[in-house]
Amino acid sequence: MVELEAECIWALGAELGEAPLWLAEKKRLYLVDLKGCRLHALDLGDAGNGARHSWTLPEYMCWLIPRRDGDGFMAGLRDGIAHLWLEPELRLEYVARPFDAAAGIRLNDAKADASGHIWAGSMHNSDYTRADGQLIRLDHDFSWQVQAAGYHICNGPAFNREGTTLYHTDSHLGRVQAYPIDVRGELGEPALWRQFDPADGEGGPDGMTVDSEGCLWIAQWGGARVCRYSESGELLATVHLPVRNPASCTLGGTDLKTLYITTAREGNSAEQLAATPLAGGLFAVRVEVAGVPAARFGASAP
Repeated sequence: MVELEAECIWALGAELGEAPLWLAEKKRLYLVDLKGCRLHALDLGDAGNGARHSWTLPEYMCWLIPRRDGDGFMAGLRDGIAHLWLEPELRLEYVARPFDAAAGIRLNDAKADASGHIWAGSMHNSDYTRADGQLIRLDHDFSWQVQAAGYHICNGPAFNREGTTLYHTDSHLGRVQAYPIDVRGELGEPALWRQFDPADGEGGPDGMTVDSEGCLWIAQWGGARVCRYSESGELLATVHLPVRNPASCTLGGTDLKTLYITTAREGNSAEQLAATPLAGGLFAVRVEVAGVPAARFGASAP
């Protein structure tokens, strides 16, 4: 098994670092501090200039997905899904509110599939024992449908290379499930792909990404590591971090061979934070297998 060590490239101190997104045309990595209500970006061009950008948001931002038409982004906020522009200044227009935010429900994690739909999970914001979470599909016309329910902490939607399997996580239960998915975006019955056991030091499965060989990289909250698994669930590589709570990961850089990892201060005691001063930082490590470009929201050009 391959053993790697990640290095901190930006000591953000994020309360809950999430949703890393590599945008090749800008040579820029985006990420959010979900509970800090901040969006960040790091320029990583050929010269490696490392310019940093940050935007303050009016509400939690949970994820950011590029649009196929290039007209800004789609963004998941605490209380719904919005069309987001960053230039010439930050602007938001809500397009869907698929749940009752007044009941304490919020969005958590999302990805687009190859057909340009967004798959987004929700959860109760404070009581993780409640199975209030749903997995929804947002279509090109901004209509949405609930595709699965009964989740505690929805995390890590990811798709296999063929687009025939959707991997989805309930972090509270330590469970990753694999759903068959058809060309219309309809889900079949899920199968348990892997059960994680925090007692074995694994931590809970959180955000994930798939590489060009179809293997899954999974951030393990509480486990201080991100691991690579084969499609059959075999452990292939472990990336160790000097912080307890990695929250999500993506493959980016000009050759898609840098694994970027977001982490969180949340979930640490004062003593743990004192012992892990880089908690909430952005980490990176070089890997041998490239990732795949992030899928985008919207219909394909005719």
